[in-house]
Amino acid sequence: MRLIWKERVLTALLWAAVALGVTTLILILVEATNVLLPTDTKFGIVFDAGSSHTSLFVYRWPADKENDTGVVSQALDCQVKGPGISSYASNPEQAGESLRGCLEEALALVPEDQHQETPMFLGATAGMRLLSQKNSSQAEDIFAAVTRVLGQAPVDFRGAELLAGKDEGALGWITVNYVLGSLVKYSFSGEWIQPPEGTLVGALDMGGASTQITFVPGGPILDESTQATLHLYGFEHSVYTHSYLCFGRDQMLNRLLAALVQSSQALRVRHPCYHSGYQDTLPLATLFESPCVHSTAPPDLTQNLTVEGTGNPGACTLAIRDLFNFSSCTGRRDCAFDGVYQPPVQGQFYAFSNFYRTLHFLNLTSGQPLATANATIWEFCQRPWKLVEAAWPGQQRWVRDHCASGLYILTLLLHGYGFSEDTWPSLEFRKQAGGADIGWTLGYMLNLTSMIPAQAPAQWRAQSRSIWAASVVFAVLTLMAVLAAAVAQLLWCQERHGSHSSGRPQP
Repeated sequence: MRLIWKERVLTALLWAAVALGVTTLILILVEATNVLLPTDTKFGIVFDAGSSHTSLFVYRWPADKENDTGVVSQALDCQVKGPGISSYASNPEQAGESLRGCLEEALALVPEDQHQETPMFLGATAGMRLLSQKNSSQAEDIFAAVTRVLGQAPVDFRGAELLAGKDEGALGWITVNYVLGSLVKYSFSGEWIQPPEGTLVGALDMGGASTQITFVPGGPILDESTQATLHLYGFEHSVYTHSYLCFGRDQMLNRLLAALVQSSQALRVRHPCYHSGYQDTLPLATLFESPCVHSTAPPDLTQNLTVEGTGNPGACTLAIRDLFNFSSCTGRRDCAFDGVYQPPVQGQFYAFSNFYRTLHFLNLTSGQPLATANATIWEFCQRPWKLVEAAWPGQQRWVRDHCASGLYILTLLLHGYGFSEDTWPSLEFRKQAGGADIGWTLGYMLNLTSMIPAQAPAQWRAQSRSIWAASVVFAVLTLMAVLAAAVAQLLWCQERHGSHSSGRPQP
């Protein structure tokens, strides 16, 4: 009788150990979720050397998440004092010196023990493209001066380079879709999947000297020179992209004024895009020194030009339209202007940089319909200069150009790119998305540091806190059951051995 009882206890302990072990195994293998573990933080520094100014951005991300999505955040945005580096053609050393202030801010933010592993690079855009066309040796001197200053910093300086217009457009597209989480998603079935094409947004960028349009068209791209093929997260994206040099905001304003000078054939110009009552005097030489200005210059460039505003938005629009060659696209559905191929626009678009800055000033970034945007800009253009000065004191230099900028944006979007009253709601004018400034810089850093892999990232799975605790409890109980069974078996064997050696019969 005693033997049967011992066998039952031993069997129960063994079955309990098996049940507890199976439960522990199930918890480990099945109940797994994604968790964030404490990690170190990495940093990256990018200089955006535009035509009118230079900006520095510092980005940071968890060290163990380099191939995941949505993990990069913007840690610093520093505006370099002074104009863009292309403005230092006659004093290239000053181009490098101008960067020191923002560089020191970035170095103070990044922990000192991570300086040597922090990548830093400078990308120059349309301003330096124009200078390279005008005087390549001056452009080389500026890049050399910038490299000397940045190369002395205790970080991993990757160089200063001229960014091609096509790359600027494609990298801006990567930036906006990355921060919106539109490039890749992790499904409930545990797989990395490509979001539907409709979730990818187009990118509209406008700097001081150039403007870019990039989007996924509805059909094949017929002009290979406008196609960029991007391999991101194991998926291939074929995007249309084109950069229009000389169609940035500042160069447009220069070309517009130069055309008015040429048509007036006098040193006093009536400017329809400036407010009535506005008057200014400026040197002729600076107006005609840009490679973008093809108007015939007056014979004597040492003279000054007097500009008077008339506040006529209708005449301003006509003057702006003359900056485009729309007749080259007559009868062609797949053409924007100046004979440039472009598929019909489709989907949502994020418009940033000068698109945003101009319309934000005019309070037109909250999804207002096209009719409201048009009426608001016309009303602003017709305000007398005295009222404009009083409303924005100390900002006369910038405020005077918002009428022309607003009408230029409408002309470019509607008559150039082909947006309409029906597709206008698909435009969102934004400065930031996902807490980061929209532009080419984030896409540039992601590309250089291989933060976005060509293949889909591996998905690491780990237990949540409650499941982990339950697994530990069941594992301990399993171990205790096994030990109890082993102890019982050992004691039973010892007892039997003792009984046999003493010669006493077993009950």
